[in-house]
Amino acid sequence: MANSDVAVLNAAPTKRRAYRLALRHREALAAYLFLTPFFFFFIVFILRAVVTAVQMSLYDWKILAATHPYVGLGNYQELMGDSRWWISLQNTIVFTLMTVTGTTILALAAAVAVNQPIKGQSFFRVLLYAPAVLSVGVVGTTWQWLFDGQFGLVNYVLSFFGIPRINWLGNLSTVLPTLSLTTIWWGFGFPMLIFLAGLQGIPDQLYEAARIDGANGRKLFRFITLPLLRPTILFVTVTGLIGNFQVFGQVYTMPSPAGGPGFGSYTVIYYLYQVALRGSFNVGYGAAIAIVLAIIISIFTITQFSLFGRRVEY
Repeated sequence: MANSDVAVLNAAPTKRRAYRLALRHREALAAYLFLTPFFFFFIVFILRAVVTAVQMSLYDWKILAATHPYVGLGNYQELMGDSRWWISLQNTIVFTLMTVTGTTILALAAAVAVNQPIKGQSFFRVLLYAPAVLSVGVVGTTWQWLFDGQFGLVNYVLSFFGIPRINWLGNLSTVLPTLSLTTIWWGFGFPMLIFLAGLQGIPDQLYEAARIDGANGRKLFRFITLPLLRPTILFVTVTGLIGNFQVFGQVYTMPSPAGGPGFGSYTVIYYLYQVALRGSFNVGYGAAIAIVLAIIISIFTITQFSLFGRRVEY
């Protein structure tokens, strides 16, 4: 700090308050200047697209049609009576709950494991994160072969334990858990890094003091690690919920036919794809689906913050 700044701080309380206020304004101005490029891209590429989607949802907007009649809330009223919409929404919610729960638990367990001072620590971190760099096409094709009902490696291994072949991707009761398991394996690497950063931010002094008081590993995890990881857990679950509500690639590449069996793996985004980009090319109806999905995701996110955000100290 410069000598002039020290002199101001040693001056009267009124001058000190004015100095702090001016300093706070300079910091805020610098922050907004750094955020300006993001605001520009947000307005041009995101906000503009959202406004356009809302506008299109109010019209009977078909790609191949010469005119686009105004229908008001007609698309939304039709959506409420659409059985495929309700099936896809139910499948999406079930898939999301399974995947977010599994991903969070596996990522936390992996982060705790690779945070230990073990030999080859960096190698295991890279190994566990590696699936996250694969494309959804590679993941879907590989796991489609692994879960093949006739020649898949999973059924081959299970046959050694006397378990009969299971049509993982062709059975209504197993297709969503199979897609969820694949997504958990593919996507837990990034949350693992987030948890690892959270673990390394916990002071070692807390663990040392607890060990002196006689706490074992289980109590350390329950009373120190978990409470201090609440902000991280909230972040991982919220971002996981937003991402998995928009699942598409796995549904498109793994079951055959896509979205099958029947409508067993139909998800909201896959249904939107079917409506807007195939068949009738009804973009207006697809826009209505997207808007309703965004509202549902917002409701789930706000609910998470309401239930768990109060217990989180930022």
